[in-house]
Amino acid sequence: MKLEEYVDQVVRDLPCSRKEKQDMKDELLDHLTSMQQELIEEAGHTERDAASLTIQRFGPVDILKRQLAMSMPLIDKYVRKWVLGLFGLYVAVSCYLLLLSPDRWHRRAFTLDWKARMLQYGAAEYTHIFQNTLPMRTLFDYVLHFEHYSVYTIAYNLLGNIALFVPLGAISMQFTHEFPSINPDKSYSFRLYVTDNDPVQIAGLYKQIIQNQGEFTTLAQKAAVNPNVEKLYGAPHFYIWNKTFLAEDDVKWAMLAKKLGKDFTNWLVKLLADNKEDGQESIAQLSEIMKQDYVAAYQRKAILNGFNYALRSRDFYNPQLFAGIADSKAKALIAKGVGQLNEVELYELNKRLLKSVLQDAVPAVEQWGDTDSLKLLQKMQQAGIARAWIGLPDWTAAYMKPAFIGQANDAGYLIATYDSYHSIHKEENPDWNTAIFADKSLYENATIAKKNGEKKGGFLQRGRLLNPTLSLPSVKQRMSEIMGTGVRFNSWFIDVDAAGEFHDDYSAEHATTQKQDMQAKLARMNYIRDEWDMVIGSETGNDFASGSIAYAHGIETPVIRWSDPDMRQNKTSPYYVGGYWSPAGEIPERYAKQVPLKDEYRHVYLDPAYSLPLFKLVYNESVITSHHWEWDSLKIKGEVGTRMLGELLYNVPPLYHLDNRVWESNKETIMRHLQVWTPFHQKAVQRPMTDFAVLTKDRLVQTAVYGQDLQVIANYSSKDFTYENKLVKAKSALIIDGSVTRTFQAGVE
Repeated sequence: MKLEEYVDQVVRDLPCSRKEKQDMKDELLDHLTSMQQELIEEAGHTERDAASLTIQRFGPVDILKRQLAMSMPLIDKYVRKWVLGLFGLYVAVSCYLLLLSPDRWHRRAFTLDWKARMLQYGAAEYTHIFQNTLPMRTLFDYVLHFEHYSVYTIAYNLLGNIALFVPLGAISMQFTHEFPSINPDKSYSFRLYVTDNDPVQIAGLYKQIIQNQGEFTTLAQKAAVNPNVEKLYGAPHFYIWNKTFLAEDDVKWAMLAKKLGKDFTNWLVKLLADNKEDGQESIAQLSEIMKQDYVAAYQRKAILNGFNYALRSRDFYNPQLFAGIADSKAKALIAKGVGQLNEVELYELNKRLLKSVLQDAVPAVEQWGDTDSLKLLQKMQQAGIARAWIGLPDWTAAYMKPAFIGQANDAGYLIATYDSYHSIHKEENPDWNTAIFADKSLYENATIAKKNGEKKGGFLQRGRLLNPTLSLPSVKQRMSEIMGTGVRFNSWFIDVDAAGEFHDDYSAEHATTQKQDMQAKLARMNYIRDEWDMVIGSETGNDFASGSIAYAHGIETPVIRWSDPDMRQNKTSPYYVGGYWSPAGEIPERYAKQVPLKDEYRHVYLDPAYSLPLFKLVYNESVITSHHWEWDSLKIKGEVGTRMLGELLYNVPPLYHLDNRVWESNKETIMRHLQVWTPFHQKAVQRPMTDFAVLTKDRLVQTAVYGQDLQVIANYSSKDFTYENKLVKAKSALIIDGSVTRTFQAGVE
């Protein structure tokens, strides 16, 4: 059955208007299509199988139809058919009493007399008595006051839930729970609360519950165990892309062809032959420049890619080719035995070997790649960035430039590598080293299976999903190997683990429930945090992980629409976000390219009118949250200023992808924001968000309070706004810190 047919059968006979049925069909179909797309992309199903599995998960048509009908407002189920009749009767009776009844003049006189008496007694609010001729006003305004309260539900079963919101005039919610066959716990519980229609009260109630359960840990408590956590206070977050040995400006290109020599070039070509298409391009351009007196830009990139690939190889050292090397450090490393070198030592040896070939066409190896590493750090410090979190794309970037890690530490920054234990690959790719594990048996013996026994595909359907309950020995092995090289990481970023992606594993040898999956992910984050004194961060930062992590990337701006082809596949679309690949040392287009966002997504993900800081109202002083790395603070065209205001209002660290080029292009924008944001965040992050309010009907002026006397008023609108005799200019934020005020002007893009 196609998804469209399924949705049509569900909605067809529901007791609601045609427009409401269409709205419901659109909503259901969008949700089903998204789930189908996830099954195609993440689990590798065919389109037909994914549709069948999606329908199976949602349930039989009759059951879903009955649940939707039960969740519909009373007016849809019972009143709609006869409300017009009652309304007609109401109008007829009202007309008779007001226009035809013999007693109408007496009632009029009584009403006027009543009004005069109430005004005389100073009780103007009672002058309207007996004059309610608006249908249902008494019921809605005087009895229910439905706009003033909320029904608040807490589900105590964290996993296996689906909440579906459907527009039925009002928003209707359907909530279902699945009990997997491998989970022996079949209990389910939830609690309902009636609260004021106030997000502050709703979030405060939840916060009180988790505090009472001992499940709330403040940043101050985390810093008491690891003082480096305090380095996050007032720290912007930067991903720095310096994963390269040689950069373009390191090479004197006019000298290169003469320095390479025939023997070395032949050896290099042999090494590059294993690098498939990229290697063939490097080989082709090495051949071409031998015939030229110049090196074009595209040729430089191809040759640098070749050098950077070859320098990672344990086969780079050729005893015959480098027999006469004079470099004393290289000779000492060779004497140690190439097979015995760790990766930092291997890279140091290979750099010195290449230097012996290229000679004065390149600088001393200590200076290779300085532009996007050591010099960039110096520029950040000189600009006044005293605190920062810095992330590397993976740990090999640190191996290439260990001095960069040391300098970041010395500057007082947090320096982290990206890591992941989500996927495992059979065919190893050094550029995806998080999916490579020393224990080669894991691919067959420790990966997750579906109900039908088929293995679940890894990220982008490459490889398989690694079962977290079997991963800890590999986590320990990897950490010992990386930290054993002497690189001085003081922070660690683990992809996926705090994102809430949990799986039931139906493998007969290691059946695992989603709860066990979650517990294993927490255990490995806690191991890295405690054993290696790391400031831990992860993707998204959902609340189940709040006790383990200090920071998270993704809850403020999540990944936006995996399934939109204009954003992910159509490279000619203005909305195409870019690919993952980049020449060595450059920021991938996926992170560097600035793109607009479709209006339909802008309203959902960026429009402040639809935003509520529920997570911040609970966890502001517990977990520092920022954007997903795909959607850094500069990524969305036309929204940079709006996001800066949000970063102040919601106390969110700005996140940037940085190299020297991006820094020079955006330094003024970055620093103008940080000069206001940094001192504010240093204070706000140590306090709870105690209040939040919308100050205008269009919801474009909002305020948040941290602690007792630190307040932000953000004006997203195009008009100035006055708050308690203080002017908040259009597109600006006003910070009130006790008796001190400060303004940030975002400006118009």
